[in-house]
Amino acid sequence: MSMLELSITFPIRVQNGGLFISRGKGRHPGRKLDSWEIIFVEKGTLTLREEEKEFTVNAGETLLLWPQRYHVGSEDFPPDLRFYWLHFDITEGANARQDAKPLALIQHCRTVDPQYLTSLFRQFLTEQEKIERSAALELIVLLILQQMTQAARQEKQGNEAGIALAWKAQQLIRTRFHLAITTSQLAQELHCNADYLGRVYRRVFHLTLTEAIQRQRVRAAEKMLVSHAVSLKEVAVACGFNNVSYFRQIFRRHTGLTPAVWKQRYCKEHINTA
Repeated sequence: MSMLELSITFPIRVQNGGLFISRGKGRHPGRKLDSWEIIFVEKGTLTLREEEKEFTVNAGETLLLWPQRYHVGSEDFPPDLRFYWLHFDITEGANARQDAKPLALIQHCRTVDPQYLTSLFRQFLTEQEKIERSAALELIVLLILQQMTQAARQEKQGNEAGIALAWKAQQLIRTRFHLAITTSQLAQELHCNADYLGRVYRRVFHLTLTEAIQRQRVRAAEKMLVSHAVSLKEVAVACGFNNVSYFRQIFRRHTGLTPAVWKQRYCKEHINTA
């Protein structure tokens, strides 16, 4: 009988793995390992610290622990906690091939398909129980790592999309600040959830959408106050404020001065003399 024999070199070497089911007592022991460790929480929440960094790992999320870094549980195990764990080493020369495609992993991330990842861990534990050790363990762990890579890619794409969305919102604010715009109207214009738009905008510009709208209106008001002989009411209306009282309040919050004091202080700088 003819047989096909393949020699496969794996970039990792699996040590062992298991399933932890909480009894509502104790916490993750403090230790420093020589191997890498993957933790996948199936149910509940695991709180853990690696060196000085705190992690809260919820159901459907993975955590990759580095070798030679001290990690310890931050809180006692909740009674509903279930998580899978496994240890592996990276083999010597794993990154030697020039054509090898690297796996980009985020240390803590939400998985794309938690049910599939659960099935992979269960398959791993089944294979581990067999008397004769096979290469299936490494293959399964590589599939697990590949799932974690997908999560990293999805998170990166989400971040890039969020940045683009934040800049679109910024452009709308710059061109429509004088209108009666709100955060919900911006979100509707950009076809997204208002809470999500607010989060990504704040992450990019370090301002809330409301603060950004107010700042743009105040900047426009500053220019009008020193460049035009107009009343405060006219400035307020032209810059998108409902009334003069609210305009004064927001202007002072952003500049530290009332509109009248601002005009007195800076108007002279814009007067040319013959």
